[in-house]
Amino acid sequence: MWTAIRRGVVVGIGVVLQILLSLMIFLFFSSKIAWIEAAYRILGVLLVLAIVKRSRRLSADLPWIIIILVFPIIGALLYIIIGNNLRRSQTMKRIIKSTEENAHYLKLDHEAQREIEARELDQLKYLTNCAGFPATLGNKVKYYPLGDDVYPVMLEELEKAKKFIFMEYFIIRKGQFWQSFLDILERKVREGVDVRLVYDDLGSLAMLPKNYPKELESRGIQCFSFNQLGPVKGVMMNNRDHRKMTIIDGHTVFSGGINLADEYINVTHPHGEWKDNGIMIQGPAVWNYTVMFLTTWNAFRPKDADFTAFQYDFGRVPSTEGLVVPYADSPLDDEIVGENVYLNIINQAKRYVWIYTPYLIIDSDMINALILAASRGVDVRIVVPGIPDKKIVFAVTTSYFEPLVKGGVKIYTYTPGFVHSKVFVCDDIIATVGTFNMDYRSLYLHFENGNYLYDVDAIADVKKDLELAFPRSHRVTEREATPRFLRAVGQSVLRLFAPLM
Repeated sequence: MWTAIRRGVVVGIGVVLQILLSLMIFLFFSSKIAWIEAAYRILGVLLVLAIVKRSRRLSADLPWIIIILVFPIIGALLYIIIGNNLRRSQTMKRIIKSTEENAHYLKLDHEAQREIEARELDQLKYLTNCAGFPATLGNKVKYYPLGDDVYPVMLEELEKAKKFIFMEYFIIRKGQFWQSFLDILERKVREGVDVRLVYDDLGSLAMLPKNYPKELESRGIQCFSFNQLGPVKGVMMNNRDHRKMTIIDGHTVFSGGINLADEYINVTHPHGEWKDNGIMIQGPAVWNYTVMFLTTWNAFRPKDADFTAFQYDFGRVPSTEGLVVPYADSPLDDEIVGENVYLNIINQAKRYVWIYTPYLIIDSDMINALILAASRGVDVRIVVPGIPDKKIVFAVTTSYFEPLVKGGVKIYTYTPGFVHSKVFVCDDIIATVGTFNMDYRSLYLHFENGNYLYDVDAIADVKKDLELAFPRSHRVTEREATPRFLRAVGQSVLRLFAPLM
């Protein structure tokens, strides 16, 4: 714990020193050359115009615009130092290169494409044709409404691994959950199984020592921490690997909301009952996940010349169940896949769309889509935590209650505890289960993954999960959603900086 605090302090000091050094240089010269101050003010205006011109989600860029306009000198410096250098990061350059080099492995399934065309499934056309993630047929999908439910199944499937186990998670915390996995992984390494692990450095900062990858490597588990924190990295520290996946031999994958820590299986209870989920897919859709993982892995450990060595041969698969599309998103391109999937589901809903999300920090497009769906008679329900994990973030979440509730959207707070699930279910035929929260970080800043399900049996289980949650939740009334004056002012201020939370 103290190691994590020391690392955080070092990183924070490094960033502050960058800012202070830039300010000192500016102040030194500005006191001698008056036109430098004017130049910075002009630069500030130009930066704002550039942000507005290229922005696809202006509300997400609003904090930078405000800072630059109100404090043109400091704002311009901050933006130049930490706000506009994502693609210059060597870490991100490696990922971009690996993504471009390995995109050809995601080949369209022609039989699935014919099914999409025949049914005129525009949402799936977007995911396959535009976003580039193949739709697949013939998968077995199981949905688990709690981490407690999926945990023993994951252990059972890990024990069956013969060739490889690939794992990528935002959080790993030492405890019962992770130790039970680690015991199996070490045993599998001794059996000759290729075991690889990626975890996010910031996500696990307070849980694991800095040298933990070396510790695992000494046990035969290949490992690296994603986007390691550093005092000179600036805004790149803001772009985290929030994905969650365990891939076994190319034929089975687990994903969903759970990380590898005890609260996700309710061994510990920091915020009441931890309401999360897992999903298991067995079938051709697993290949999408294998490519996702190997693309990230080979950006930093370029060892796999041919990804197809890890592709499982299912033979001719039956097309008895519906379509499954595992998809991913990153901050490194202009395609906002996660939000587009959510918006498309809301916009095409006819009867209902029900949602789990731990955080509700959304832009005007999402707000308007939810209200518009409700106004045309769609039963729109959103379940958020009853016991929050981050009070300030939850305060921002509640700031969205008033316009949504007044617009006909039903908001529920999950009374038993904290909701960590990220789930949409719509009209008994569409669902998505993955890692995308309904907030700016997940939708614009992080590396994420999801599973789009169309007409598969597991959708009924997703719907049942939400049906059981509503009676255990409190429906927010219009009176409760409408804040008093001082609270409303505070919410307005927080909303201005919501994209930074």
